[in-house]
Amino acid sequence: MANHSDVIIIGGGIIGAASGYYLAQAGLKVRILDRGYLGSGSTGRCIGGIRQQFTSEGSIKLMMESVRLFGEMSEELGTDVHWHNGGYLFLAHDQQRKESFLQNIAIQRQAGLQDVRWIDAYECRQVAPGLDINGLLGGSYCPSDGQAYPFAVVNGYAQRIKQLGGQVSTFAEVSDVIRTGGRVKGVRTVQGQEFLADVVVNAAGPWAREVGALAGIDVPVEPERHEALITEGVEYLGAPMLVDYRSDGGYFQQFKHNGQFIGCYSPVPNVPGHSSDSTYQFLSEMPRRMLKLVPALAPVKVIRQWSGSYENTPDGNPILDRTPLDSFYVAAGMCGHGFMLGPAVGRRVARMITEGGTKPPLAEFALERDFSSKEAMK
Repeated sequence: MANHSDVIIIGGGIIGAASGYYLAQAGLKVRILDRGYLGSGSTGRCIGGIRQQFTSEGSIKLMMESVRLFGEMSEELGTDVHWHNGGYLFLAHDQQRKESFLQNIAIQRQAGLQDVRWIDAYECRQVAPGLDINGLLGGSYCPSDGQAYPFAVVNGYAQRIKQLGGQVSTFAEVSDVIRTGGRVKGVRTVQGQEFLADVVVNAAGPWAREVGALAGIDVPVEPERHEALITEGVEYLGAPMLVDYRSDGGYFQQFKHNGQFIGCYSPVPNVPGHSSDSTYQFLSEMPRRMLKLVPALAPVKVIRQWSGSYENTPDGNPILDRTPLDSFYVAAGMCGHGFMLGPAVGRRVARMITEGGTKPPLAEFALERDFSSKEAMK
């Protein structure tokens, strides 16, 4: 049957694409369905950072695996994904933040991340040329963290899925999850098409809750708008991703492959919902926050701004699990970290489906958990 697959994946961002690739690699016939174009949700709107510095052991270990996979990806997929391990530097401007970072570093090292370390303000300026260290105590630095280009990664996975016999259907929004006798049997789209499969994966990102509801499953994921901008390309400075958690701070990095700076900050108050509006407030505020850290960027021109959704869970950790509906799985709620987690999560999804069993791959990412253990490095 033309519309029958082994696995249907709802969502064509990094989580769906990576899951589809590893499932296809395992010999399963895969179909990805996306409500828009590939990467049109959160993935195509992220800023491309990849870090291992978390406080959840599960996230640290997943990210160590992801970093290894990103390092092999260009060769494996046969396309340049612009992987570069330029590092991440989390800045501490007060003693409380310093102590917090030192505690986090201990957790990260215990989980196996051995190259993360505390560096003083002067070393921060050495690894981040042009950084204003006025009032800076130091930072948490991991040189093996890095960056890649989201569109190249997703398209690379999609091409390999097709080469392995899978299919990718864009502008195919799912309107119903077909169920029979407590099992999933496939999906229907708003266009009236019916696609059948014995396994369905909800990798719908910001729409994971709505997709879960179609199957009678509550998936506690809420979208939240975040804005970003990008500049013209200039000479590469060789600095890591800079992360400033202060109330007037932000996060930004420079892509090595084209010299563009890209960055964002978390809005206060937050903006829940699926809005993709852009604001003048962000356009004027984000450059100010960047210049506060690296004054030499003053002549660099902003060329574009946009917004997209974080897909938040109550505790800041992902959901990666089976559901009470037989053969219906969830891989969602990445809380703004989906791009970086994607390769490792995709491998875990594939193993979860092909190896069977009843427990989630990581207990802390179970669908039905108490959500009391908070991720501190969001």
